[in-house]
Amino acid sequence: MWKTGLLLLFWGLLTSSELQQEATKPEPRNQPPSGKLDFGYVPQGVYKTLAYYEPGVIGILFHMVHAFLYVVQPNPFPEDLVVKVAKDKFGAIQSEYQKPENIVLTLQAIYYETGFMVCAVLGLLFMVLLPLVGLFFCLCRCCENCGGEMHQRQRKNAECQRGLLTTLLFATSLIITAGVLCAYAANQNLSSQLKGMKSLVSSNLKDLQTFANETPTQIDYLIAQYATAKYTVISDLDNVGPLLGGNIHVELGTEVCPALDGVLRMAGAMRETKEALENVSVSLEVLQEATGKLHFNLSLVRSSLNRTLNDPGCSDEDSDATTAQLCRSIHSSLAQLHVSANFTRLPDVNNQLESVNQVLKTDLSNIIQKGFSSFNGTPGMVSDQMRTVVEGARGMLDVISTNISSFSKVFPLHSSLANFTNFISHTQSKIEDSYPEIDQIDFYRWICCIGLCCMVVLILAFNFLAILCGTMGYDKHASPTTRGCVSNTGGTLLMAGVGFSFLFSWILMGVVTATFLVGGNLEKLVCEPFHTKQLFKVLDTPHLVNPEWRNFIPGYMYNDSDLDLTVESFYSNCKNNRSLYSAMRLDKVFNVTTLLNSSLYTKEVVKMFDSVKIDLRGIVLLESEGKQSLIDFSETGVAEINYAAYLEEVNKGVTQVDLLSYANELEAQTDLMPKGPLQTSLKGHANSLRQIHSQLVIPMEQAMKYVRARSTLNQSIRLLERTASDLPNKITDVLKSIEAAQYLISQNATHVVIQETEKYKQTIVGYFRQYIEWVRTSLTMEVAACKPFSNIVDTVEIVACSFLVDSLNTFWFGLGCCALFLLPSIILSVKLAKFYRRMDTEDVYDDIPAYDTMTRFPRASAPPRHIDW
Repeated sequence: MWKTGLLLLFWGLLTSSELQQEATKPEPRNQPPSGKLDFGYVPQGVYKTLAYYEPGVIGILFHMVHAFLYVVQPNPFPEDLVVKVAKDKFGAIQSEYQKPENIVLTLQAIYYETGFMVCAVLGLLFMVLLPLVGLFFCLCRCCENCGGEMHQRQRKNAECQRGLLTTLLFATSLIITAGVLCAYAANQNLSSQLKGMKSLVSSNLKDLQTFANETPTQIDYLIAQYATAKYTVISDLDNVGPLLGGNIHVELGTEVCPALDGVLRMAGAMRETKEALENVSVSLEVLQEATGKLHFNLSLVRSSLNRTLNDPGCSDEDSDATTAQLCRSIHSSLAQLHVSANFTRLPDVNNQLESVNQVLKTDLSNIIQKGFSSFNGTPGMVSDQMRTVVEGARGMLDVISTNISSFSKVFPLHSSLANFTNFISHTQSKIEDSYPEIDQIDFYRWICCIGLCCMVVLILAFNFLAILCGTMGYDKHASPTTRGCVSNTGGTLLMAGVGFSFLFSWILMGVVTATFLVGGNLEKLVCEPFHTKQLFKVLDTPHLVNPEWRNFIPGYMYNDSDLDLTVESFYSNCKNNRSLYSAMRLDKVFNVTTLLNSSLYTKEVVKMFDSVKIDLRGIVLLESEGKQSLIDFSETGVAEINYAAYLEEVNKGVTQVDLLSYANELEAQTDLMPKGPLQTSLKGHANSLRQIHSQLVIPMEQAMKYVRARSTLNQSIRLLERTASDLPNKITDVLKSIEAAQYLISQNATHVVIQETEKYKQTIVGYFRQYIEWVRTSLTMEVAACKPFSNIVDTVEIVACSFLVDSLNTFWFGLGCCALFLLPSIILSVKLAKFYRRMDTEDVYDDIPAYDTMTRFPRASAPPRHIDW
């Protein structure tokens, strides 16, 4: 029945693998390629069983028993011996025990069991000899021997002997008390733990119910998460323009954008050239007007001075030599009275300005923006051309969803697990029905154990009461024949205890020997190897159960014993809460890897994307009108302007000589002349120069109008010079760059398109692979976690070893201690009874030397007995 239920469960897992096969689809959400999907966490059932047992204080006794068993049996676990015996199934050994190999096995078993056999032999000897000794002891006492004669010799050390015997008997009784308490504690622990066993078993069965109930939920979750992958694929398909087209745009943009940027910079250079030419023209007019006025006034002053210097006072023979020389000096300096920066001789730039204005009638910036817009429309163009592929892919996703739904109906997952659940419920009912019988058996066991303990308690009661009566009734002045009633009662109780010891000790030892052999061997051969996992190695021994099976679990379940599935691996995987699929190696029967082959679902996608043909020839980067505008700009004559002449005049001063200094020097020379009309005329000219300097030169040097004109002229000329420098070659390079980019888009973009389409295809396929891998990982790691199965094994170990075996071993350990110490108790009780009981006769100072006749006394007669004693 259990095998049927387990197979139904495995069939349910087969369903899960089939369903997961259909659910294998893409992965990322609305993220770019290589995005990581988040499928969340597979819902896990909460298993309530805590397969762990902490014995508490009684664990100290358990450790003591384990230590004792190690002393009795220090040999390691006989793995080879157990395997050989198990393979022979005991029958061959019994029927053919004469064979050498069977004799060797027997000797090995005897060697391993040496400690137990020695203890068992001692126990049997105890059981046989003690009743016989008791019988002979009783007969001996009836013949007034063996201490049966009511006569005691008086000795000087009698008090010391009495005290020593009392102390030893009391100590022995305490040890026996500890033993009986140990046995009682073990007995009670077993009963209490058996009551707790019910909740532990119930918890395990509930965990199995949870396992069966949660598995369909987990599988439904795996199927439902296909929607995550599906909607991510749909999102990427809807955004094929930004994703695929955007990547194509980025790849092509590495060459296209620099080319368009070059044209855009050249358009800016055109506008800057126009502004510079306009500035040159305006500034030139302003400066030409100012220098014209200055030139006119300086010409008048120069003419006037020349006429004055031609005065007879300067050239006459009768004139003063100094005056003549001064006149010649002034005359020679007249050449300095000229304008330095003569802007009137510079050519205008009106022709160039007119040509540039003619070029700018074509809005090159707008044409470039059209090129940018056309290139930036790549995502939209890709989206339009991919519309058919996108619709086909969406239809494929819908077909897969339909297949998943159909598979969930074809395979009877829920019904299979329902059968497994019914099997669990039926098992639980049978276990619960057996609880009353178990309780009744445990009650009888408890009564028997209490009865055994009561035997020991009865003997202890005699001992302690005897010690109490003997101690309380002690009278140091009383002779053995005159001891009181209380002391005599103590002695009688001691002998009663001895009698019961002979009656019960062999029974106790018989129980101890039997339970010792059973419990000790269970501990050494089952419980201890389980903790060290040696028991698993025995169970996993090849060909142990069946000579044809290497591993019996796969041989029994799958008829494939070579499959690497052992008891230890199954237990360890379940202990780590791995899935039943991986723990039971269901991949051998239901190969999820084959069922979840991503190529089954991606080959259609690959076909669709391999057929994609994206045409980008509709993208025009620069229209012919824009190209012609660039060519016309190179022919505007800007490069023909004499920039050196302009810069030369701009860098000159206003006049060749400082007029103010010249006027002062002229006046100083005039002061050296004799007074007269000549001197007065020359001073007038000096004042005229000062007036020209203040009215014309200073404004030209300081007024913002002229300063700005010179600065603007200087900057504009330099800008035009830079722009005109190798202008035809620059424009040629720009046109070549834009032609190369256009050729790349129109003719050579296929490589980029194929490359980016492949990346996009791999992203879509990657979503499928991510989902498939997640399903595979979840199925092998999380779905149908088999922790309840390892908990069942641990629970069996706890119940069998921790509850039963440890309690059983502790019980015989305590009871055996009592049985062993009954021997010294018997001896001490017999000896101590002589000091408690009232004697019929007594000797006084029986230890005096024989030659001392003066102190010897004849045996005294006992006093007459009274009826009330």
